[in-house]
Amino acid sequence: MSKLNHQISLLELIQILSAHRQSIILNLHKLKEDYHRTGIKRVRGIRDINGDLITPWLQTEDIYPGDFVQMGVFAINRNTATINMLVRRKVKLVKAEDNTPMIEVAGLLANDLDNFNNYTIVKDGRVNVSALNIKVSNKQVFDLLKSKDVIKDDKFDFHAEYTIELDNLPLVPVNINFGNIDGLFTQLAEIKVVTSILSAYLRHQSDVFVNSQVEELKQHYLSKNLYLNFPTTQEYPETIDSRISYKIDFGNQDILNLGKLYSANQFLGRRYEVYDKETGEIFLKPTFELVFNDNIAVRQKAISSRMKLTKVDDLMKPIFDDFLGINITGKIGEILNKVDDHSLALLLYAQHAGKAVNREDLIAAMTTAYQKLAAYVEQMYQENISPMVFYIGATGLLPNKISTQAMSADELVTKYPHLQFSKHEQEGTFFEVGNSIISVYSQTEYYSKKSLAVS
Repeated sequence: MSKLNHQISLLELIQILSAHRQSIILNLHKLKEDYHRTGIKRVRGIRDINGDLITPWLQTEDIYPGDFVQMGVFAINRNTATINMLVRRKVKLVKAEDNTPMIEVAGLLANDLDNFNNYTIVKDGRVNVSALNIKVSNKQVFDLLKSKDVIKDDKFDFHAEYTIELDNLPLVPVNINFGNIDGLFTQLAEIKVVTSILSAYLRHQSDVFVNSQVEELKQHYLSKNLYLNFPTTQEYPETIDSRISYKIDFGNQDILNLGKLYSANQFLGRRYEVYDKETGEIFLKPTFELVFNDNIAVRQKAISSRMKLTKVDDLMKPIFDDFLGINITGKIGEILNKVDDHSLALLLYAQHAGKAVNREDLIAAMTTAYQKLAAYVEQMYQENISPMVFYIGATGLLPNKISTQAMSADELVTKYPHLQFSKHEQEGTFFEVGNSIISVYSQTEYYSKKSLAVS
């Protein structure tokens, strides 16, 4: 047992592989041989009314076929003890009927695209991949992995393939340190509100392509960001099994978790009227794509006797008011200052002041702001929240430095009557940590079992 206590943890190993991934290549073929699917298997295509599979008219081919790929990018899941590895491969688009390459799409060369695949290394606190087979091109990286006792070979050989065993490593370090999460939830919630608004507005907009280009890209299964986006459907017949997965969420005394927030278009319809300034027509299902058209205006909606205002309304309303120019609070500028972005707020406030704002400039500013905010949120999770979530999910314990009593949903709602609970959360366990609340609850997940039939 003493040796185990001094072993590097899988979490620490992942951090090393991430930091030095450019010096490591991975045997993807062997990974696939060892791999167990953690979700429902899906195939490219759609089903017709008879359930028959209609496959896409295009497919992908690897540009550099072979067993090895660059070491993937690792990410800890935001609310389970799960680590995923994203692997990228260079591919080209070809016609399914005759393998003819698609050289050009929407004025762009389409012969150098990226295909992404996620592999689950740890699922709900259990190792899902027993080993990684790698080659190392940098002796210093080899020496580092050797010093951590995950490579057993004594001599560095850049041609050699090394096996890193994962299933004999402790999942988390014995003495792990976590940052302070007080106040983080409000920051994340406010940013999520802004990114939801921007995402809703930019859904069919591009800061690079005109609408006809976006449409042509879509017809060739490419997003406006040039990501492959094939339709998929569940493969069947499939043997489906289920398991219990433990979710760890965090929020505060006002809002239990980010899932309680409304989407941008939901909240727009809940609290505002979007109408045509010339005809007075009120849109029954308003969207942010309508909002910035010249003939469209927005006003607050009268609160009906049936509407129950919540702490979610209290958080979202000032942000929406500021974004829409109904009540200038400076909230958008305050949130964007966190990522040192000023262009979007300046354009919005100029527009609210009646100044002419170029639509293309606004789309470009929104795109940049969205990218910066999304990157900021991901960094906050990976540095401050996901490691704690992983620790709790992997060990079933709170970190040693956190001393607090577990509460049931009934006990928590007695203390904070305004909190809202889903069906799953009502059966959960809750921990109050400073001004934050950590929730642990179970959900049923389904996955495809490997067939035992011999092909």
